[in-house]
Amino acid sequence: MQPSDIAHLVVPSDPQVHPDGRRVAVVVSRPDLDEDRYQRVVHVHDGETLRPFTHGPGDTSPRWSPDGRWLALLRTGSTDDAKPQLAVMPADGGEASVRTDLPLGVSEPAWAPDSRRLVVVGKQWAPALAELEDDDERRRVPKRITRLPYRGDTDGQLHERRQQLWLVDREGEDEPRSLTAGDDRPESPVWRPDGRAIAYLSPSMDELEPDSRVLELELDTGETRELVAPGMWSRVLYDPDGRVFVVGLERPCHWPGSNAVWRVDDVDGEPRPVGVTTHLDRDVLNGSGSPQAFVGDGLVTTLEDAGTVQLVRLDDRLAGGASADDAPGLERLVGGPRCVTGYSATADGAVAFTVTDTTTPGELCWWQDGTERVLSSFGDDFRAEVAVHPTEAFTVTRDGHDIDVWAVLPPGFDTAAPGSVPVLFNVHGGPTAQYGEQFFDEFQVEAAAGYLVVGANPRGSSGRGTDWARAIVGGWTQEDSVDTLDLEAVIDGALARYDAADPQRVGVMGGSYGGYATARLLARTGRYGSAIVERGLLQWESFSGTSDIGPHFDRMFLGVSLADGAEPHHAASPVRTAHRVTAPTLVLHSEHDWRCPIEQAEQLFVALKRAGVETELLRFPDEGHELSRSGAPKHRVERFEAVLEWHARHLGG
Repeated sequence: MQPSDIAHLVVPSDPQVHPDGRRVAVVVSRPDLDEDRYQRVVHVHDGETLRPFTHGPGDTSPRWSPDGRWLALLRTGSTDDAKPQLAVMPADGGEASVRTDLPLGVSEPAWAPDSRRLVVVGKQWAPALAELEDDDERRRVPKRITRLPYRGDTDGQLHERRQQLWLVDREGEDEPRSLTAGDDRPESPVWRPDGRAIAYLSPSMDELEPDSRVLELELDTGETRELVAPGMWSRVLYDPDGRVFVVGLERPCHWPGSNAVWRVDDVDGEPRPVGVTTHLDRDVLNGSGSPQAFVGDGLVTTLEDAGTVQLVRLDDRLAGGASADDAPGLERLVGGPRCVTGYSATADGAVAFTVTDTTTPGELCWWQDGTERVLSSFGDDFRAEVAVHPTEAFTVTRDGHDIDVWAVLPPGFDTAAPGSVPVLFNVHGGPTAQYGEQFFDEFQVEAAAGYLVVGANPRGSSGRGTDWARAIVGGWTQEDSVDTLDLEAVIDGALARYDAADPQRVGVMGGSYGGYATARLLARTGRYGSAIVERGLLQWESFSGTSDIGPHFDRMFLGVSLADGAEPHHAASPVRTAHRVTAPTLVLHSEHDWRCPIEQAEQLFVALKRAGVETELLRFPDEGHELSRSGAPKHRVERFEAVLEWHARHLGG
């Protein structure tokens, strides 16, 4: 796979089953290098064939009406300043009619049970900016910021806009109207089954906490009530009887941890969550799940486990009052070495889902009564254009614990002479995330360039439970933290496993937490011949005041805040030990990264220069923290080319 081959990456997502239990709508995306954008078109599988249903170029979030007569979607025009707006079209095909025209667009459409109305999350300019006619003038005027957070990496400048729930008439006979006001910043709206209320998530009123509230808005009165105490909630949903369930962590600011499903019970007038899946000790993911999440008395959801993402159903004890001490049963619908990326269930328990594995960017599939069917051929089409290199999974044991590892083998690896193949070790971000049984263009491009590519899930990663994820908390002030030793053990294990690997030509790289870990590894040893530190957290003290998650991220992982004293922040900062680095190091960053602001990269670059290290700083304009995954297609290609050039310069390959 060459960098420009991302043009062949056709990926399905967000599958939605029609109420007839036969048709499936799905978003099909591909990078367009000529237009430097992503082409997104809704396709429909009619039970026999999969075909385009809309014309794009920016159609997403398909949602069938409960009566099956309509399809709602978000439509983004082809102009540079176009924003997504709600459109509605007949379920049997035809022209889509746009129903909103909010200046900053809408998201998260959800149908009312009567199929006559929808709710969306809509964005407008803040009042002071709404009065200005010209975008140039909006950019020019000074901005008054009064609360945190005031910006988000994927959301931009939060203080410049107001985010509200909007009620939209399907036929467009009534103008869309705002249902909320102020700074609630609602998201993830869902309708109560009786159609008289909408539940949604809203940030906690405590500006320094990452917590969210679960609110319910009564449409007749406009009154809201809090359904459960603030927690780290990521989703709210109703079962068919109107009972409330939430997904996330009950304890504020207690991430990393395994997201669980909780049923909200009202005891003596005090709503409280009752643990449903806490016993699983695996992350219940809140991806693009179906509004029809409940099948009978069970809940269909996805579960992260040791490098896989499985589709599971919790049995009927879920609806019968199960608690953490009375655990519900678990039926694994879709398992194996792969990752489910989206799903939608029918009322009788069939499921449409999208899935990826190490050789397939994505497929649309159907599960029913224990039988699976593949509804698309995206993987075959991709492999007809691009050679996919094999991936091997294995474990490395350290300190009595098995660490999951994946290696992608370069061309000719089976016949390579001993010690002849350079090694490229990748560290994932998060840290509470996972590599796994999924297609990763990064690994394939690097393997095609001649590297044995290795990735792993050290402690601190997700996929192996809360204790595994929290093992790093409070440990980063020590240079031999548990994750650092795990990563070094993985490198040793890979070199011992593969005779063809060259221990004298080992490169290391990573982004976000991976950039942080890479910088820490570089200061411990001179074994690396090449390194790339990408979008990293590199100086904790400044990060705590400049990152969009800075006010709480240090408490989550260092166990202290800057107000408690700067010594732990200083001790945990890779900039402090940069003078010990010897490996040639490329520092790669995006200029609009608000998760790890670019000043982090600038500090490391200067520190490496002072230490006499061969280093360069590569800055990508108009990109954020997600450059490598969803940045402009041309920038993604240019980033790949820079990565390969740097490692080739210092490792060969």
